Amino acid sequence: MLSVDMDALARDMTEWRRKLHSHPELAFQEHETAAFVAEKLRGWGIETHTGIGGTGVVGVIRGKAGEGGAIGLRADMDALPMAEQTGAEYQSTRQNVFHGCGHDGHTTVLLGTAYALSRNPDFRGTVHLIFQPAEETLLGGLAMMDDGLFDRFPCDEIFGLHNHPPLPSGKVGVRVGSQLSACDLFRITVRGVGGHAASPHRARDPIVIGSALVQAVQTIASRSIDPLQTAVVSICQFNAGTAPNIIADTAILEGTVRTLDRQVQADVLRRLKEICVGIQATYDCEVVFDHLQTSPPTVNAPGPVQTVIEAGRAVVGNDNLDPDIAPLMASEDFAYMLERRPGAYFFLGNGGAMCHHPKFDFNDASAPIGVRMFVEIVRRRLG
Repeated sequence: MLSVDMDALARDMTEWRRKLHSHPELAFQEHETAAFVAEKLRGWGIETHTGIGGTGVVGVIRGKAGEGGAIGLRADMDALPMAEQTGAEYQSTRQNVFHGCGHDGHTTVLLGTAYALSRNPDFRGTVHLIFQPAEETLLGGLAMMDDGLFDRFPCDEIFGLHNHPPLPSGKVGVRVGSQLSACDLFRITVRGVGGHAASPHRARDPIVIGSALVQAVQTIASRSIDPLQTAVVSICQFNAGTAPNIIADTAILEGTVRTLDRQVQADVLRRLKEICVGIQATYDCEVVFDHLQTSPPTVNAPGPVQTVIEAGRAVVGNDNLDPDIAPLMASEDFAYMLERRPGAYFFLGNGGAMCHHPKFDFNDASAPIGVRMFVEIVRRRLG
């Protein structure tokens, strides 16, 4: 199916990827990236739609072998609000904006796939190439769907990938069920009574109260959740006070919940709220729980996973394929798409520093493997 010069395409993809890496854009600001994607797609004669969900782009390739089904292939485009420390000659030219999660590589893989399929449309049905904004905020996928993504571009199944530094380049991993965790962000506000540090009995110290709350929260995973289930609860910010001799009147704590199961997700959130109520009663203060944001786990369907496994055997071989890779407790808004359509999200080996590390860089040697995986998935589903 791939009657293209893969060596030449690999060189082109490296050039595209490094250009995108040098000019990263944050969530819903991917205007240059979207324009670059649209220009490439149109240059290859691919039907191209822009402005979907803000800055999203969809390319449509119809096979020449007749009527058939429709599948979606998705890549994310946004960067992170962090500084790069790779020292690469193509490093970010924008202060505190960095492709520290490899979305430049994912966009490049889908562009390479678009080129390969446009030159080899020997399949039945339709392939929708979905370039999504704002994955890092967990909002871009929803924005595209709210803008009629699956109504305008029907998909029977949908597939996505993500680079995975724990896997060496050249390897592929996937699993049935939860591949990534749900994510819930929360804020807890403790309102006590401020005062002089020398007279704590006249105050109601929100730092002491907040510290007790942090300790209580750590019992949720160990004492409220089945040990055979998975849950991570982290308080990542604790802000209070203005001086070393003043007892503050307010403390603000923020954190995250990560779970692989919807029921466990609900149980953890329930316990968080119950603990807040209990702390409020125990310390005679006000404790307010705010649930800031939520997303579901990324759940792969058995049929599409089998397709990825078969594609992996064809592309990288059994020795480089993990068909039951351990889930990762990171989160993805591709999860929302998988709630609407069956599909699979798989890992593409990358090696190197972990995503969101200031020295992370997408491995350009992995891009052709991603292209071959996507093309093989198309061949097996629409061949």
